[in-house]
Amino acid sequence: MRDDDYRSISFWHDTTPGGFEPRASLDSEETVDVAIVGAGYTGLWTAYYLAELEPTLRVAIVEAEIAGFGASGRNGGWVLGTLAGMESRLANPAQREGCIALQRAMFDSVDEIGRVCEHESIDCHFAKGGSITIATEEAHRDLLLQDASHWRGLGFGEQDVRWLEPDACAAHVSASSNFGGLFLAHCAAIHPARLVRGLAEVVEARGATIYERSPAVALEPGCVVTKNGRLRARTVVRATEAYTKSLRGHARTLLPLHSMMIATEPMPESTWKQIGLHRRETFADPRRSVIYGQRTADDRLAFGARGRYYFGSGIRDRFSPNDAIFRDVQEVLESLFPIVRQHRITHRWGGPLGVPRDWRPSVGIDREVGLAWGGGYVGEGVAAANLAGRTLAELIVESDTERTRLPLVAPPSRAWEPEPLRWLAVAGVLRLGESLDAAERRGRRPPRLRNALFSKLVRK
Repeated sequence: MRDDDYRSISFWHDTTPGGFEPRASLDSEETVDVAIVGAGYTGLWTAYYLAELEPTLRVAIVEAEIAGFGASGRNGGWVLGTLAGMESRLANPAQREGCIALQRAMFDSVDEIGRVCEHESIDCHFAKGGSITIATEEAHRDLLLQDASHWRGLGFGEQDVRWLEPDACAAHVSASSNFGGLFLAHCAAIHPARLVRGLAEVVEARGATIYERSPAVALEPGCVVTKNGRLRARTVVRATEAYTKSLRGHARTLLPLHSMMIATEPMPESTWKQIGLHRRETFADPRRSVIYGQRTADDRLAFGARGRYYFGSGIRDRFSPNDAIFRDVQEVLESLFPIVRQHRITHRWGGPLGVPRDWRPSVGIDREVGLAWGGGYVGEGVAAANLAGRTLAELIVESDTERTRLPLVAPPSRAWEPEPLRWLAVAGVLRLGESLDAAERRGRRPPRLRNALFSKLVRK
């Protein structure tokens, strides 16, 4: 692929400085101390912290395309201090204390990314403006007030999370429908491709080798088998997220669910006076068909929504800009901010994220076979990958820390069901969520049984 081909992946790639000429491929047999599969956030953060902990370690990363080709380079740009699966973890009283410590570690990871970017001169447009979940339907208000009470019950104060009445919410973001909002202080907006590409350069400068255009086909004890070579190591780290399915024996480890995004042209200050987001707060609402947005550093609105699952865990890296799903995403954005209709949509893109069977991200290491893993972020992976990489590095060098004792360190989730059960289940859950959202838009309370079923199946 040419430079222009990589730039066309997403708005983020299109606006990243520098070139995308692939690094050298692995076309022989090499030996290192730690081999990492995947040059996204998880793999690169693992390499970064390994270099801090033991600078003499020989670390190499194999990447199927280029660093940041996948979700790390094309996501919504939220450094979000929450983690998928926390509610189900907290349901276990024995894990409550550990989960609260894990939540504080997630908050810290937001600031850690900002610290590293400043220290390493990675200009990823980091802006910690917080995140607002807007109650765009009346039913959302009670839900978000319950969330605020839940945070208080865990010991977090107003400096972390606070409820905003409609006027206070509108001072941050002025959506067309506003019944209040929940403000989370621990979130930053970034340019995700600038972060992942900058991190790759820093990792290389610290001595790691990155092999690009070197797709791994199998993981064996002490060895990564690529299309044209082998990388032998004492420890192999699987950091492949949605692309895990491409590894032999891992077709059902993580489910690739796609997310779709659009970006407007740069909009004038007169438009932003009507929308808000003056501190580059990120925004969403509580609908089950997840949406998310941010104001970019160059005054665009980048907005996304959860998309499709393809039969057989199919992965799509490219989408036609005329795909009907982008019209759906645009309609949702314009319903929130009608003034956006006056502005042109310049970019449309999508890509897969990884979902584990129990909706819980995890990291871990099997020392007997020398295999470590991290991922399954369910689309909330920017800050989580930093914590995962930091924890993986500590596990690899056998350093006992507060992080290595967090419940994020856990066995991998069980495999997803075979097809067609997998497709039927995902399609059913997505349709159920859409029907519950539609009921709320009509001003109705969603049926209690169906709502409980959705909450049980999608265990955030």
